[in-house]
Parts: sequence; C-alpha cells; structure tokens
Amino acid sequence: MKVNWAERLWVNSPLRFFIQQRETRFFKRLRNLEPGARCLEIGCGHGAGARIILKTFQPSRLDGLDVDPVMIRLASRRQPHWTIDRLQFLVGDAQRLPYADASLEAVFNYGIIHHLEDWEQGIREIVRVLKIGGGFYFEEIYPALYANAITRRLLEHPTENRFHGPEYRAALQNEGLKLLPGYKETRFAILGVAVKE
Repeated sequence: MKVNWAERLWVNSPLRFFIQQRETRFFKRLRNLEPGARCLEIGCGHGAGARIILKTFQPSRLDGLDVDPVMIRLASRRQPHWTIDRLQFLVGDAQRLPYADASLEAVFNYGIIHHLEDWEQGIREIVRVLKIGGGFYFEEIYPALYANAITRRLLEHPTENRFHGPEYRAALQNEGLKLLPGYKETRFAILGVAVKE
C-alpha cells in the first residue's frame, strides 16, 4: 500500500531521519552484521534509511525496495556517489519479494509491515529470503498509534487483520524467527531484531 500525502510528509522529514539514525544504532547494538552481508530494506521510500544502513552496518550490497515508483525515482536521484557500487533501488512489493530463497543476510523494516494488506505474508516472505542465522531488523507500529481518533483521519492504512504486540510477536515465532533479548516495546510500537532459526 502506498502512503498518502500526510505520511509521505512524515517519512521525508528531518525528524524521521534522526529517529531512523537512532533506531539503526540500536539495531547494531543488538546484533551487528558480518562483513560482506547482502541486505534489503523494504519500504525504502526516498532512500534515507538505506543510506543510514550503509553507513552503520557497511554491507557489501543493499537493495532498497518500495512499491511506489515515485519514491524509487526520488531515492535514485538523491543517491550519493559513494553508494553507487553497493546500493540499488527497485520497485517491488514486500508481499512478493523478488529474491531467491535464503539469499539475504538481513532485511530491514522501518514501519512497513503494518502497511501491508497481508502482513503475515510479508513476514513469510522475509523469512523465505533470509539465510539461516539471518536477521530481521524492524521498527513496527501498532493501531494505537496509526488508527486512533486523530491519525485514522489523516493516514491511510489497511483496516482488516491488524496486529498488536502479541499477534506480531507470535507471527515472528510461528514463522521461525527468534526475537532477540533487549527489544523495546510499548503499546504503540516495537523495535528489535529477530533471527531466522
């Protein structure tokens, strides 16, 4: 699902960039990547998160995937020269990832799973493309934040089959992802890393 104007304003803001920097440093403290890792960011938007991932984790290859061609064009135009040989942006759906089974060491998600019409399929796809021992690095938000009395009038999100903490954590576990200790969770969101067993 593409984001609407209000959410596009948020994801392109300097404050969002600052939050992503902090979250990415938190991810690295929970679990660093081995040198030479091949990674994916789902819902990359204009590419700010991808640049943060490259600087923080130094993977050999990172793909930024987004369902919105406009955002992919923007990400490509904003791509710094130092990232050209390691970063590629492409249009694609997180519910049908264009990757072979067990082909990636890490998948990053800055609040995209709750945008998917079939969020459980999105998690299955992430597990499918991760190698054994690969990491799913995620920030995810719950309906208390995006579907309350104020935000549901401003933001567009699927309304069926939504999840809260227990459902999200159970889906990770059911698909073979082990949530690492040290994750942070409130009634609004969860931030953590899960590893494919």
